Amino acid sequence: LWGGRETVFVLSTDLSHYHSYQEAKRIDGATLARIASLATDLNHEQACGATPLNGLLRVARDKGLSIRLRAACNSGDTAGDRARVVGYSSFALYQAGVARGAIGRQLGQAPAPRLDDPAWLTQPGASFVTLTIDGELRGCIGSLQAQRPLGKDVAANAENAAFRDPRFAPLTLQEWPRVAAEVSLLSTPERAEFGDEIDLLGRLRPGVDGVILEHRGRRGTFLPQVWDSLPDARRFMQELKRKAGLAAGTPLVQCSVWRYQVVKWREADFAD
Repeated sequence: LWGGRETVFVLSTDLSHYHSYQEAKRIDGATLARIASLATDLNHEQACGATPLNGLLRVARDKGLSIRLRAACNSGDTAGDRARVVGYSSFALYQAGVARGAIGRQLGQAPAPRLDDPAWLTQPGASFVTLTIDGELRGCIGSLQAQRPLGKDVAANAENAAFRDPRFAPLTLQEWPRVAAEVSLLSTPERAEFGDEIDLLGRLRPGVDGVILEHRGRRGTFLPQVWDSLPDARRFMQELKRKAGLAAGTPLVQCSVWRYQVVKWREADFAD
C-alpha cells in the first residue's frame, strides 16, 4: 500500500492502562522515548496496539523516516479521574530531509540521505543549517559561498551544526528526538556600497537581508532570521561586530559589508 504524497497511514493505539496518574506519566514517558527512537520491541503493557505499532516503526526505520511527537496526555487530563488512567499520544512520521538524514546517519538512526534527488541538489549552493531544541539554539553552521553541490553542502553543515559547533557539546542520541532543523539557501552575496554608517543602516532591510561583516581578516554573518530578535539596525550591526570579534568602537565605514537573502525550509513545515 505504500505510495507517494497521496498516501496517508493512521495507526491508533492507547498506551498504558489503569495505573495512577503519576505512575502512568512515568511509564508512558519511557514509552514515548522508545517510540521517538523508532524502537520496534514495544510490549502490550506499554501500548495495547504494540504489534502494529512495532510494524509501522520498523517500516519507518527501514525507509529512513523521521518522527515527531505532536502531543501526549492521559485520561486524567481529559476525563478528570486520576486514580486509573489510560495513556494517549500522537506522533507524525515523515520523510527526512537531507539535514536530518545526515545527522540521523551519524547517530545510527537513519540511512544516508539521497543527495541527488531532486536534481537541483546536485547544483552548487551555499546553505546554513540551524538546529533548535524547544525553540532554543542548539547549533548553527553554514557556507557563505557556493563551492560544492547543495546536497553535499547541506549534509556537511548539518553534521557540523550537530557535532562541531564550538558553542555546544556534540548532539546526543537522547536529544535527537527533540531537535528541529531549519535549512537556509543563500543567494550570492552582494557588496553593499554606502557613504557612512547612517547611510548603511538606512539601506539594510530588516527581515530580508542577511549581512556579512569583515574587517582586517575577521568576519561574521547574521542570517535574516536574526532580525526577529534584533529588529533595530544599529543594535543588529553592533551584535554582528561582536560576533565577528571586532571591538564595539570599530567604525562601520572601515568594514566591508555584503548582503544576501535566503530561502528557508523548516522541518516543522513537513511534519505538521
